[in-house]
Amino acid sequence: MKLTGNLLIGAQEVSATRGTLMALNPAIDAHIPPEFALGGVEEVDRAARLADEAFDSYNHTTLAERASFLERIADGLDAVASELAQRASLETGLPVAQLEGETGKAAMQFRQFATVVRQGRFRQATVDPAQPERQPRPRMDHRMQKIAIGPIAIFGASNFPISYSVAGGDTASALAAGCPVILKAHNAHPGASEVQARVIREAVAASGFHEGVFSLVRGGGNEVGEALVDHPLIRGVAFTGSEAGGMALYRRAQLRPEPIPVFTEMTSVNPTFVLPDALANRGREIGDGFAERMLVTVGQACLKPAILLAIDGAGFEVLKDAMIARVEAMHARTMLTPGIFQAYRKNVERQLSAGAAEIAAGGKGDGPWDGQSVLFEVDGAAMLEEPSLAEEVFGPAALLVRVADAGQLIALAKRFRGQLSATMHIDSRDRVLASSLLPVLERLTGRIVVNAFAHPQEVSYASIHGGPFPATSDSRFTSVGMSAIERFLRPVCYQGFPDELLPEALRSGNPLGIWRLTDGELSRA
Repeated sequence: MKLTGNLLIGAQEVSATRGTLMALNPAIDAHIPPEFALGGVEEVDRAARLADEAFDSYNHTTLAERASFLERIADGLDAVASELAQRASLETGLPVAQLEGETGKAAMQFRQFATVVRQGRFRQATVDPAQPERQPRPRMDHRMQKIAIGPIAIFGASNFPISYSVAGGDTASALAAGCPVILKAHNAHPGASEVQARVIREAVAASGFHEGVFSLVRGGGNEVGEALVDHPLIRGVAFTGSEAGGMALYRRAQLRPEPIPVFTEMTSVNPTFVLPDALANRGREIGDGFAERMLVTVGQACLKPAILLAIDGAGFEVLKDAMIARVEAMHARTMLTPGIFQAYRKNVERQLSAGAAEIAAGGKGDGPWDGQSVLFEVDGAAMLEEPSLAEEVFGPAALLVRVADAGQLIALAKRFRGQLSATMHIDSRDRVLASSLLPVLERLTGRIVVNAFAHPQEVSYASIHGGPFPATSDSRFTSVGMSAIERFLRPVCYQGFPDELLPEALRSGNPLGIWRLTDGELSRA
């Protein structure tokens, strides 16, 4: 696929209006052609107007038409998988094999959402038939379904250049809901973004949909992002990135004359709690597994297990030795961008400057942007005194906490801010302590893992990628899994409608054959 570097606004190719940029290959610290166009407020306005023009027709596509569209995107991703992985690897330093897997995951998500659309359950169709004979007052016919909220602005992430980027789960779930998408590409991987955008745009055209169903914009600085959040035709925002960036967008959206929802995925250390029986029986296995998962993607994953807490006793030193061995054996790899590398080094220094944590192990590295792995250790009492130790260090760093007893373990768990995940390693004699820890973790996170690690995560009907602030801006929703579609829907009730004016999902006789709640009973009637 030929890369032009243009902005892709609907079916139009738009050249630069605010200068250009070139992608950086961080592994060799060299730029890669071509030049990519940067736009501004005018390009955002053009894309938003097209998205608004597309909304009514796209929102009213049949379930079959929309599902087929999503499957076309999946097929297109499969067709460019090798090319996309190669380009993304050049722009990120991540291994090609890993990125081919990420492309497969992206395609899988579009196919999964196609199934969700065909099943129609996302409509949550509800029918309360008229009761004209009811006393003391008759009941009119009431029917409800969920519909798309409108055009959505999505901000591509830096650390997963495919599955959290242009063809990521946010895009898949928004399109599945019936929302046109304007994607702000991340400047760290502009070529990979263009490849994905062209796949989606070709699927829009092949499906016969309005060109405004999808656009890709790009900008320098904050101008384009702010213009997307401010635009009156944008009805929602999805963002994956830092807490500072996510909250800036969230606050800006609430200051609009007509505020809109902003669904952010921001920061998490995904604490791992190793209970005493599991520690004594499996300390080496858990320690090695934790460190191995921490080092995947050079520690640049939102679900990286970053803090391990274990009660000092049988198995602790074995666990620690296994973590040290894994960290010291790992030769550093290139981090995604120079900026991320510099932030990582700054946060490592922050951990040291707190004075409570000591370096237990460190990895080796010699490249210009190599992220050298670090294992810190601290005792539980010191961590209770220094809450900054529980803040995220985005990169290949982890913290081992030597806990005094069960009471201190519970106290430490209560001090964590909201998380995307939390993990317990337990064996048979840990059940009592686990039952005391569980209510704390339920308040802490959206996903609790037992005897595994937070990363990787399945994409399924039950999977959740969300949690209380600051993990996300709204803990009621997830950005991964089939229920991610809920972010982009709102309910509409149709009262007293003649049958021919009702949406298909609500008509008498259930012509779509979908599951509906009728007078409180779930059926296909």
